[in-house]
Amino acid sequence: MLKSDLLQLIANGENSGVEFKRDDLRPEQLAREIVALANLKGGKVLLGVEDDGSISGIQRHDLEQWVMDTVFGRYVHPMILPYFEVVTLDDGQRVAVITITEGSAKPYAVRHNDREEVYVRVGSTSRRATREQLARLFESGGMLHAELLPVSGTALNDLDRARLEDYLLRVVGDPAAPADPVTWHQRLLGLGFMVARDEGEPVCSIAGLVLFGHSPRQKMRYAGVRWMSFSGTDMSYQAQDDSVIDGPLVALWTGDHGQPSVDDGLIERLSSRMKPFIEVHSDALQEGLRRHTGLRFAAEAVREAMVNALVHRDWTRPLEVEIVNYADRLAITSPGALQNSMTIEKMLAGQRSARNPVIMEVMRDYGYVEQRGMGVRRKIVPLTRDFTGRDAQFEATEDFVRVTLPSAAHE
Repeated sequence: MLKSDLLQLIANGENSGVEFKRDDLRPEQLAREIVALANLKGGKVLLGVEDDGSISGIQRHDLEQWVMDTVFGRYVHPMILPYFEVVTLDDGQRVAVITITEGSAKPYAVRHNDREEVYVRVGSTSRRATREQLARLFESGGMLHAELLPVSGTALNDLDRARLEDYLLRVVGDPAAPADPVTWHQRLLGLGFMVARDEGEPVCSIAGLVLFGHSPRQKMRYAGVRWMSFSGTDMSYQAQDDSVIDGPLVALWTGDHGQPSVDDGLIERLSSRMKPFIEVHSDALQEGLRRHTGLRFAAEAVREAMVNALVHRDWTRPLEVEIVNYADRLAITSPGALQNSMTIEKMLAGQRSARNPVIMEVMRDYGYVEQRGMGVRRKIVPLTRDFTGRDAQFEATEDFVRVTLPSAAHE
């Protein structure tokens, strides 16, 4: 790091990715800042800089060895390999810069006094992780799949038996459906659709309920989709439509996916509700004196974005998937950050990382998700550009992932 870069970094002050510390702190104190940064997006710890930005300089003669062997070697778990450098300023003062990348093995913890404590970065401070934050860290590190968590108060009767039989017999290829509740429980436990309990009968997993539940929202209020439509370009006072769509993710089909369904699933119900508000009607008359009707968005791009929002959503967030139609765009918001160190750039390049593998595989079995798993790169991006002449926009924060599709009909 150049001296000018260091001075500019100090001048900007502490933030979510920069921490100032003297080098006479205890090892567990430094480890706390390090794991908090690794559990967020990574960052830098500057040793030899006071909280107010004044430079006190390095005092330890063995600082690098102490940082690498003691702090990282004994207190930070699991192992992180930082980049350590010392910058000497014109007045002879030296500042150590420890650079930590975002960790891929979250959650990172401080090991001290026979305990492990997890810290997260909140603004310019490091705090003990709450239970909800811990769940998200475990999930982002691939150590927890929230879709397999039990849904309290549910039972086998909350699942649509006809849909389950269709899946087992036609899709999976079982020779026969289970004959009694005990056999049903065993089969669904094996598939991850139910979760065993120490006492009492199994309950539905999140995956089982949202895939095959009669009405998932009755037992899990943030299932389903919040749908809204506005005639203008912002959320005006009066909405054209504002509703919550509920239902199992998969439809019940008379044959292969793509044929007429006996009972629509959430995707089909949502599409039907949206259709009148995303159609555009031409003044030209077709044969038979009917006016030409089309959509303001590329249909396959809309469907892909909707499916992605539902399949990849973060179930540790008690929020609904939200789809909002405006005069000039369609905004599709899925709760939770991108998973497993995924970024928008990686996603657009075609990298794949399933947050909810059980839900993903079932939706792939039914053809809702393409086999290659690159719908963003192969469908949303090119189809939107071809249909509207403009690009889809992608936004990812710690709280949500949003895809915005421009309208072809907006002037």
